[in-house]
Amino acid sequence: MAKGSALLKWYKPSVDRYWLLLLAGSMWSLVGLGLCAVGCRWLSSLAWPGNLVTAIAGFFSGVLVYAFAFSRIVRRNLTRIAEQPARVCLFAFQAWRSYALIFVMMLTGWLLRHARLPILLLAAIYLAIGTALALASSLYYEQL
Repeated sequence: MAKGSALLKWYKPSVDRYWLLLLAGSMWSLVGLGLCAVGCRWLSSLAWPGNLVTAIAGFFSGVLVYAFAFSRIVRRNLTRIAEQPARVCLFAFQAWRSYALIFVMMLTGWLLRHARLPILLLAAIYLAIGTALALASSLYYEQL
């Protein structure tokens, strides 16, 4: 029985809540900055001033997505993490239903890239979501 218990602990690594905040913030930052980098790379191949207008539109749209959606999600995550015991499963940096949302967002990104949409529109979407994720990650770091 002791062997089975040790195996279960291996599948469910526990860490201090601090690490959940750091992991969540890092993940949101890396994905956000990655999306922004892809959007900027697409814009770099386009003509002036369309690329600048798209970049500005994507950034300001991202600020709105952050303010009205992602900041709320992060605040709920912060409350949930604060209510966890001192040591908690490493994968609890997101609520379980958020993993489904992550999958849907990844699938949506793939579908958008393969939908033959204009590159200006794709770049604006990537910049908006990337900006919103990067801004929202700051709330995790602030909590640290």
